[in-house]
Amino acid sequence: MPEITAQMVKALREKTGVGMMDCKRALAETGGDMEAAVDWLRKQGIASAAKKAGRVAAEGLVGIATDAAGGALVEVNAETDFVARNETFQGFVQTVAETALKSGGDGIDALADARLAEGGTIAEKLTELVATIGENMALRREDVLRVEPGVVASYMHNAVTPNLGKIGVLVALESAGDTDKLLAFGRQLAMHVAASSPQAVTVEALDPADLAREREVLAGQARASGKPDEIIEKMVEGRLRKFYEEVVLLEQTFVIDGETKVAKAVAAAEKDVGAPIRVAGFVRFALGEGLERKDSDFAAEVAAQLGD
Repeated sequence: MPEITAQMVKALREKTGVGMMDCKRALAETGGDMEAAVDWLRKQGIASAAKKAGRVAAEGLVGIATDAAGGALVEVNAETDFVARNETFQGFVQTVAETALKSGGDGIDALADARLAEGGTIAEKLTELVATIGENMALRREDVLRVEPGVVASYMHNAVTPNLGKIGVLVALESAGDTDKLLAFGRQLAMHVAASSPQAVTVEALDPADLAREREVLAGQARASGKPDEIIEKMVEGRLRKFYEEVVLLEQTFVIDGETKVAKAVAAAEKDVGAPIRVAGFVRFALGEGLERKDSDFAAEVAAQLGD
């Protein structure tokens, strides 16, 4: 068998748009024959999947998986909302979430390389789905929370089926208190996080760069008033407190009752569960956040599909 060189792999990748590992495998399977390798990729459905890879994928599903003291949150994107209703796609996203939970949150690349019970990796299964369903898809992100002792509670907003939907939240509560009561309170906190989208659990946990930028903006606004420096400083501190109430979980008003600060709700829950509670962390994924979505009407989408 001829040696498969890096130049050969590069040439096939440029010709097909397929990933390097798949190109290397195709060349190995075809004895280094470039055209045969292209045909091999097409037969596997990989080349057609690569063709779709340039299309915007900002729909899809967020998935959740939990166990006794942990939870995983994943996002898998597709081009249209129709795919989110596809049972095969739903099953894949749930499998990805369960695999992330077992693997312990080693990052998206490690998750893509994780092997499935039925054989192959998650990345390979995703490629198969792209070829079968006919849309570009992407394994976008994952996160895992674990706590001991305590619980990781979850909440899925706009669920299309249990644990799959548009906004997923995990909340980790460190406590030796009653597990069932912890889970019930944790779910309330997760619902709050879904609605309020905090940036951090505590003021101290805020990103220093974000905090410095906010302080500078507030200072600029205050200086415009023309007041003395000592007054400006007090104005900035007052506005920062308002900022904390907007972005810090424990400083926010609890959406469950619309009155209590979350910190006080945690204190009240401690009495109910019979032990101290520390909010160890949270994760919130909203489907497609930060992704550029392609604007098109239905007729344009149909025309685009026909022209593919």
